[in-house]
Amino acid sequence: MVFKRKVAFAASLIAVGLVIGLILASNLNIQNQSVAQSKEVASHSKAILEQFSNALAEVTEVARPAVVNISTMKTVDMKDNPMGRFFEDPFFRRFFGDENPFHSPKKHESKALGSGVIVRDDGYILTNSHVVKDVDEIKVIMHNKTEYKGKVIGTDSKSDLAVIKIDAKDLPTIKFGDSSKLKPGEIIIAIGNPFGLNQTVTMGIVSAVGRSDVGIADYEDFIQIDAAINPGNSGGALVSINGELVGINTAIFSTSGGYQGIGFAIPTNMAKTVMDSLMKKGKVVRGWLGVNIQPLTPELSKSFGITEKTGVLIADTVDGGPADKAGIKRGDVIVMFNGKESTSTRQLRNMVSTIDPGTMVDVKVIRESKELVLSVKVGELPDDKAAALMPSAQESETKMRGIGVQNLTPTMRERFNVPAKVSGVIVTGVEEDGPAASVLRPGDIIGEVNKKRISNVTDYEAAISNIKKDDDVLVLVYRSGSFIYVTISSKK
Repeated sequence: MVFKRKVAFAASLIAVGLVIGLILASNLNIQNQSVAQSKEVASHSKAILEQFSNALAEVTEVARPAVVNISTMKTVDMKDNPMGRFFEDPFFRRFFGDENPFHSPKKHESKALGSGVIVRDDGYILTNSHVVKDVDEIKVIMHNKTEYKGKVIGTDSKSDLAVIKIDAKDLPTIKFGDSSKLKPGEIIIAIGNPFGLNQTVTMGIVSAVGRSDVGIADYEDFIQIDAAINPGNSGGALVSINGELVGINTAIFSTSGGYQGIGFAIPTNMAKTVMDSLMKKGKVVRGWLGVNIQPLTPELSKSFGITEKTGVLIADTVDGGPADKAGIKRGDVIVMFNGKESTSTRQLRNMVSTIDPGTMVDVKVIRESKELVLSVKVGELPDDKAAALMPSAQESETKMRGIGVQNLTPTMRERFNVPAKVSGVIVTGVEEDGPAASVLRPGDIIGEVNKKRISNVTDYEAAISNIKKDDDVLVLVYRSGSFIYVTISSKK
């Protein structure tokens, strides 16, 4: 009986062992299959990565020879140390001899580094204006370490672009791509010489396109990238996966002075226009409408009775300028320029600048809720000449919901440099917590209130007399040499 029990117990152990063995074997088989499958996946992934890596290397190899290192030197006059002149006195020279402990050199050599892109095989190189402007010497180092002396053909601070030339032939170049086709998420390659490290290649993606109001240049339409660029990359190449030049690396956004994942490049479509003008004329000739423009905000759209959500508001026109001659008026909203929709002030300004002076273009405007198409002969952009207004501390004579104004006298015109053609009343105070606090400031000239022209305080009081407490007010303001429209809202 005991034996039977022992046999039964042993059989039970064997059965349990068999079950456990089957489970372990099953798990081992699954693991083996899993390992085999993972190896297949890894092999497949590796092949894809190898293809991708080889493609990037091939693109880089095509583009790199066209990117150069630019080294500049500028001689800077140093200020004399007053103590140095003191120790030149014969009395002190008896003690110190000719060794002046406070002597400082009269001049100092300031050196800087940048990058450039060869755009023509006969030695023309595109770079940034801030790399080569106002320097005394330019040294260009090629990808094969060959050095050349460079000379400036032309610079353009408004776009931060420049063209230099070296005396060489049969140089490697890079094909220009269409930067307008770039989209966020596309892979790009940056090539340059950060910190003097020649032919440095970094990779990233296009983070955004059409960036403006960055504060780098007057004309901005930047490609934002996350490829690492640092000091010395300025003027280098931004290359597409097709091996084409799509941008000129220009600047970074950084709180530390180094790379933080935000870089900016000038698109080649803009750069090529500037480059061609610099190479042909030594300067950039830009189109000009002769208007002062501002964004069309929802508040301004409401004040003007405009239903369009996009467009650019004309705040003023230059007397005798292209727009004035064509019949464009203050208060018009440009919705289309030369067949392209006008979506922002920067975009319109960039479009106008690329038109050759003398070209006739159609401009579609909204005026008094009606659509008009006017033909404008584009002029040439003159040198900027803007007057600045300083705040006034004069006592207020009348109030419009927290706004103090007074007549614009000849003395005040001279003091604030207000042209004779500008009429209105000067803002002398704005209530800190009033509705106008965010849009008006002392020194502003109010030229219109709800489209009614203002010449003096009497006109101003008449214009505001019918304004109800909850009404929004459209005001034309002259500030810093330009007219702008603002809306004073009853809602704070």
